[in-house]
Amino acid sequence: MKPQYFLILIGAITLYFLLELFDPFLKAMSVALLLAVATNTFSTNVSIKIKNKFLSSTLMTIILTFVFFIPLLYCVFSFATLINNIDQQALSKMLTKFESWVALLPNDFLIIKEQLMEAISKINIKEFIESLLSFGAYLGKNSAKFIIDMIMILIFYFFFNFYSFELSSYLKSLLPLKKEDASALFFESSTVMSVVLYSVLATAILEGFLFGIFITFFGYDGILLGVLYGFASLIPVVGGLIMWLPIALYEGFTVSLTNGLIIAIYSVVAIAIVADTFVKPVIIKYINLKVVKTKANINELLIFFSILAGLSTFGFWGMIIGPAMVSFFISIVQLLKKFSIDSKIKDINSLDSTI
Repeated sequence: MKPQYFLILIGAITLYFLLELFDPFLKAMSVALLLAVATNTFSTNVSIKIKNKFLSSTLMTIILTFVFFIPLLYCVFSFATLINNIDQQALSKMLTKFESWVALLPNDFLIIKEQLMEAISKINIKEFIESLLSFGAYLGKNSAKFIIDMIMILIFYFFFNFYSFELSSYLKSLLPLKKEDASALFFESSTVMSVVLYSVLATAILEGFLFGIFITFFGYDGILLGVLYGFASLIPVVGGLIMWLPIALYEGFTVSLTNGLIIAIYSVVAIAIVADTFVKPVIIKYINLKVVKTKANINELLIFFSILAGLSTFGFWGMIIGPAMVSFFISIVQLLKKFSIDSKIKDINSLDSTI
């Protein structure tokens, strides 16, 4: 056996046992690495200004904690509490009022009326409450694991930031590519992932903030509903509708029809039209030009399906892993496109020199 084959065999066996050894931490390490790559541009700018790697890495970890993890943690605990304190009588009252409203619909809308009455007849408030309570118990049971995962991600994220230059240099030296091509691959990956992450965060924070502040005036938990609206806003077309429509209906049927209409109008006009159509593109353009400093257009539908696929495959943290994997694939395709263009230019130059 040739020495290199023997070393490859030993390396493969060692890698297998290393993966088995670190299996409990692989998901946390993957998420932390992807977040570190996605925030690399911002982290580099912070490092240049602070000029202390330890302090800049600590600051980046603190920023990530407050922007991403603390709202998530608050959302999980508040949602579990909200489910356990849900008012069954209020839901029954709302359903009765809605049924009465449907019954008053004119016969011109007979088909819609029959469909709505059939749907209402299938609703069982008791079973619905039981399902919610079991989901709340599931959240409470898994909250400890969720916190441990978050802590591990933050620890790994700090070290990936702290040793970012050393790790990237070492990985570039291992790749069977030219130095400039390896750098281009890292740059493209970081750029595309940065644009995806910042665009998602910009959308979620902007729309979640606008909805959370507004809904507070109606006595609801603005932070919880703002965070939930932020997540819902990632779904194209109907994202915000998932959040504001149930609340508007609840207000309209149990408190005041005026309140329900105000919530609906504000959500459609202020958030869906003004914020989503006019303000969000300006913020994303600013991120592309000032933060990432390069333009990368990613289709929103592609981001949504990558989040959905990530959630179904990897669980909660798949919402980060999914878009990152798609972004990495796009960056590889872009690099292949660059190789193709370069090879064509070389062929043309060689042909010209021959002539």
